[in-house]
Amino acid sequence: MENLTFHNPILEPGADPWVYKDKDTYYFMVTKRTRLDLWKSPTLSGMAQGNCKTIWTAPSEGINCANIWAPEIHRLNGKWYIYFTANDGIGDDQSRKIFVLENSAEDPFNGTWVERGYVNTEYPGLDGTIFEHKDRLYFVYAGYGNFPEYGSALYIAEMENPWTLTGPNVLLSKPEYDWEKQGGMAINEGPVMLKRNNKLFLIYSASTTWSDDYSLGMLTISENMDVMNPDVWIKSTQPVFKKSIENKVFAPGHNSFTQSPDETEDWIVYHAISESEGGSQRRSTRIQKFNWNADGSPNFGSPLCTSAPIVIPSGE
Repeated sequence: MENLTFHNPILEPGADPWVYKDKDTYYFMVTKRTRLDLWKSPTLSGMAQGNCKTIWTAPSEGINCANIWAPEIHRLNGKWYIYFTANDGIGDDQSRKIFVLENSAEDPFNGTWVERGYVNTEYPGLDGTIFEHKDRLYFVYAGYGNFPEYGSALYIAEMENPWTLTGPNVLLSKPEYDWEKQGGMAINEGPVMLKRNNKLFLIYSASTTWSDDYSLGMLTISENMDVMNPDVWIKSTQPVFKKSIENKVFAPGHNSFTQSPDETEDWIVYHAISESEGGSQRRSTRIQKFNWNADGSPNFGSPLCTSAPIVIPSGE
């Protein structure tokens, strides 16, 4: 039997893609600027053709009324949570915050989304994400506040509930290599946690999102170490996923991770631009399978070109 295939991108435009797999259903979100849309699909390759519903719209006034981006949906303790960045369109450095919505319905397409306000980060921030580790909940975000040395850096804090931080905001990574300083600003942003092989891999995006050289960096820690101790995280000195001039894929980044329907394959979901210096408005959502190195670290390979047929995820 011939393998069925699809092509990247799966959604254009489609910036800051996030995927969450719950049992046999994929939930998918991208930046929509004035609202939050949620897709629901039984397949990974067909997410953008799944059911789509606007679940929240920006208010006409307030500190989250102008720009909304980088939404993430998570499931915690039987409830759904969406984290998104927003501001009022005026004082970005001070008003940019990460907001939280909560829904207690079994299916996030149903029920009511209740706004829990914004996360009490120490610095103005964006791209907030969460992860559970050893029965504790942690929050990682890209924090501002160190101009002109760099635009944003990655901070981690423990959470007392899904919308409240407790204790210090600890600096994990700041831009220090040339590949983290492309496009006119030094940036670490878009953190996402990947756990496998008794290790934690914090993948993040580096440089400006409109730069051809926007890429993914990685911090690594053993699962038995203290995630709040910045000294035990090992930072890769080179990007782990970057542009492919040969494949005509530029600025790959701001990713999430998921698995095939039968959970035998690991897939990276990311946005990229099909033309050099194409601009951030041309960002589109792409997916591809990735593998693992002998040392247990992820091997993302290179971004696949748009003309390449890709075998659908296993189990579709």
